[in-house]
Amino acid sequence: MTQELRRSIAEGPLTRFQLVAIAVCVALNMLDGFDILAMSFAASGVKADWHLIDTQLGLLLSAGLVGMGLGSLTLGPCADRWGRRNVVLLSVALAGAGMLAAAAARDYYELLGLRVVTGLGIGGTIASVAVVVSEYSSDRWRRAALGAYATGYSIGATVGGALATLAIPRFGWRSAFVIGGGMSLLLLPVAWRKLPESLDYLLTRRPPNALQRVNLLLSAMRRPAIDSVPAAGEPGGTPVPPSLGAQIAVLMTPTTLLVWTVYFCTMAGFYFIVSWTPRLLHAAGLSASQGLTGGVLLNLGGIAGCALYAAAAARFDAHRLLLTALIGSAALITLFSRTMIQLDSALWTALFLGVISNSAMAGLYAVGPPLYPTAVRATGMGWAIGIGRFGAILSPVVSGALADHGWPPAQLYTAFCAPFIVAAIAMFVIGPVRRR
Repeated sequence: MTQELRRSIAEGPLTRFQLVAIAVCVALNMLDGFDILAMSFAASGVKADWHLIDTQLGLLLSAGLVGMGLGSLTLGPCADRWGRRNVVLLSVALAGAGMLAAAAARDYYELLGLRVVTGLGIGGTIASVAVVVSEYSSDRWRRAALGAYATGYSIGATVGGALATLAIPRFGWRSAFVIGGGMSLLLLPVAWRKLPESLDYLLTRRPPNALQRVNLLLSAMRRPAIDSVPAAGEPGGTPVPPSLGAQIAVLMTPTTLLVWTVYFCTMAGFYFIVSWTPRLLHAAGLSASQGLTGGVLLNLGGIAGCALYAAAAARFDAHRLLLTALIGSAALITLFSRTMIQLDSALWTALFLGVISNSAMAGLYAVGPPLYPTAVRATGMGWAIGIGRFGAILSPVVSGALADHGWPPAQLYTAFCAPFIVAAIAMFVIGPVRRR
């Protein structure tokens, strides 16, 4: 019965209820985009006010990513136990409170701790909402829905960045966190009313009133009610999941190591770009406002990049598209290092770099899942994303330390083309491994 229910949703048309649920998840993913950009846009003002060195600034840029990793690891399992909707609502409230508190931070260490708190909320949110998007999409539209979900990151970064560009010169760096906290808390009542509980959670965990709640969701999707919710392993129920030892045995393959390399290197290069671009453009000689504009254009290109990748993946091989995006990212970041002191060239290159680097990020989520067997797919992807987050955390810290040792901005960008080259090599090797 459970498998038949899932199949009817996968093969049926998308209803208005499902489209609204997906739209809410896209909006929640926008918080991830703006949270990263808020700190990068505030970086120059924070450094000037508190006389920080670039290593300290790099730690501030990484603190939110550390929190996101911890949130995904801790709040993700809580969502499986207590319900994804409940944990998402708690996480959004935590992220909003952390952003507003950061606006009132009195010193470096207080802001550092609040960035971790905000990251916890963001990590708890994104650990669950992508699952909801996948569950409430049909097979025909799932790839487009996940592409739209990935685009939410760039939309949030662009909208929030545009608002921050207007607010920071007038009200100071703290206004970036006020805007982020306000956006989070405005989304909270929308999510409360419109975000449905995960069907998989209701069917597998069977909380109190599970049958009634499932039937309410089915009614909203214009599907017939069911009479009972079978337990895992029962006829018609969900298959019993493999043990952790069995999952590890299946995952420990050369393909897994290559996938980890792709995720780690791609996220390291990508988060260096989005975290440091406004600050490094300013350090290279452009004004603070021009640096902020470069950051906005970078994320505006990201919207186009995610959308283009989603559209192209429906017609072409996703593996080759990701390989092309990684090579293009390495080429464009090198070009950016040569043009960043010339305003017109720097802004145009930032726009195209945003297109191609965000295409690479979108490609990770399209290429990764099919490389794992169905029984361990969620675990495999969770580990890959976790390994990738380590790259995202390390890159701002390493680049800040290199800046303190005298590396000019152009040299930093040239160095960070290396992660994209390594990821492209690993992605190229995955092709023959996948065919075998």
